Amino acid sequence: MATVVLGAQWGDEGKGKLVDILCQKDIRLCARAQGERYRHTIKIGSTTYDFHLLPSGLINPECMNLIGPGVVVNIKAFYKELSDLESKGLQNVRERIFIADRCHIVLDLHQLVDGLEEVELGKKSIGTTRMGIGPAYSTKASRSGIRVHEVFNEPLFEAKIRELARAAHKRWGDLLKYDVEEEITRFKGYREDLRPFVIDAIPLIQSAQKAKQPLLIEGANALMLEYVTSSNTGIAGIFTGLAISPHLPLDIIGVVKAYTTRVGGGPFPTEDTEEVGTKLQKIGREFGVTTGRPRRCGWLDLVVVKYSHAANHYTKLNITKLDVLDDFPTLKVATAYIHPETGEELASFPADLELLGNVKIKYETLKGWQKSTVGAKTYYDLPKEARAYIEYIEEFIGVKVSYIGTGPDREALISK
Repeated sequence: MATVVLGAQWGDEGKGKLVDILCQKDIRLCARAQGERYRHTIKIGSTTYDFHLLPSGLINPECMNLIGPGVVVNIKAFYKELSDLESKGLQNVRERIFIADRCHIVLDLHQLVDGLEEVELGKKSIGTTRMGIGPAYSTKASRSGIRVHEVFNEPLFEAKIRELARAAHKRWGDLLKYDVEEEITRFKGYREDLRPFVIDAIPLIQSAQKAKQPLLIEGANALMLEYVTSSNTGIAGIFTGLAISPHLPLDIIGVVKAYTTRVGGGPFPTEDTEEVGTKLQKIGREFGVTTGRPRRCGWLDLVVVKYSHAANHYTKLNITKLDVLDDFPTLKVATAYIHPETGEELASFPADLELLGNVKIKYETLKGWQKSTVGAKTYYDLPKEARAYIEYIEEFIGVKVSYIGTGPDREALISK
């Protein structure tokens, strides 16, 4: 049995806390399947742990963790994150983390190119984190990238990195301020230290499946970024990025923030740039863990969630940050998009970004509860209006809500 935790919106839904809770049970292997710099924050007591590249299962001292073949890995960030977790008291983290030898590496070169590409796009920039993820996946797709196992073949590694640098300098000229020799020297220092972490992940996953060991697969990013980012952020990513058997029983949990946020550019139909959006941003502390950028905020968009379910086939939902809505007298949820010219209701979430940026929204207005949900232990501790909000989501999407988050603390999660 494998439990898969996936973001159902545009990311930042709060997946990390659910992963942490699930890993405290009988999960002994937590794996990442795709992406690189994601943002999972787990709060335990007064200590906050921020995860970017490493799986959140490291919180549990009994849980082994894997960065799977579909992930692109920044080795410098890998070591920094390990050190940060150790400084906050996490035990034996270096003995419980593996990197698949087939992962592609994010170089400083990729990060510099990422920044140059964003500048070149100007007002049409994507709004990336400039962490080099897109360029790393680009070199993977063009078969010029460097895989982790190639680090240990020094002549091959140096030849490939110099070729990447040559091609980048040819493309960007003097705009690219990159010292390939400095990066080669840094990897000389990584080479032997890195070796104990690197494994062939396929036999590990295969043996866990044969032993019927419970697996937890932690998604990065979210389904709605599938069409603007470089990796498979949906359910397909666990098969391409981890070699999970398609015959394995899957419990697919979609994580849904109780409202909607988005980082970076792109259409956002329910975005509110005035009072509601500002209030959600302030109460929800909607600032990126990786970049510190403020997140765009708006009402819950059920068109997005329903489309996400159609793509990912969720078996359960986790509604997070319900407490952020505690002070709103009324709440809106988007239930349909209306074509701006024809006035017709669209059948689904459109692929046409120009159309998406101009749709009109059909909203359902629900009564707020204006009572604190923080500290609620059971579903029926919630105000009846809060329960009605949850039940409306269940009915509209057609999936039961099994978990409800009512605050940042580990304990602030109701099992329904």
